[in-house]
Amino acid sequence: MRRAGLGWLLGLLTCAANADPAAADMRMTLHIPAQELARALDQYSRATGVAVLVDSQLSRGRRSLAVDGEFTAADALRHLLGGTGLMARYARADAFTLQAAQVEDLPVPTDKPTPAAVAVNRSYATAVQAAIERKLCSSPLTRPGSYRAVLQVWVGRDGVVQHNRLVTSTGDVRRDNALVESFRNLTIDRPTPSALRQPVTLLLLPESSGKRMECTRWEGVSGG
Repeated sequence: MRRAGLGWLLGLLTCAANADPAAADMRMTLHIPAQELARALDQYSRATGVAVLVDSQLSRGRRSLAVDGEFTAADALRHLLGGTGLMARYARADAFTLQAAQVEDLPVPTDKPTPAAVAVNRSYATAVQAAIERKLCSSPLTRPGSYRAVLQVWVGRDGVVQHNRLVTSTGDVRRDNALVESFRNLTIDRPTPSALRQPVTLLLLPESSGKRMECTRWEGVSGG
């Protein structure tokens, strides 16, 4: 298994070597559909000339977002990886590897949470729900009630969502893209508790489940 994976990685690097790497600020027109992440990265590498080195185990089971339009190579990669829970680590300007999303300065607690910490987390959970409701209710495409989805988010100390992963699709590519974009840089209106375990898993349920977000109070309010 590992030997096959290595062969795939080397194949990507060879493809990239046959194309001229795009300048960092150069914009190009790309048409890469939403698909299995491994295939999307292959197409990205061929189109941009940027070398991709990825552990096939890491990319397995993940899907990319569609990249359709004019982008720089870096912007296209960020868009392609949106919702995968992965981040790029550049070895040089025209070569990168992928790693699981990480948020700095958020230590994982080893002690049992105190009652005070539990209370803080409950209060923070309320703030998270309010921020998500406000954002999702601002667009007809992401407005809750007609779909089911599971997402994971990584939140920085300042309350800004740094990474997100779409764990299960809504069944609609356009809605999937809109969901991922809505969580990009979403801001929670309070600092992140140091005891918060990352990532935070979110479950969005359809109206038929009897449990859904209520958008009435956010009508006329723009998301942020």
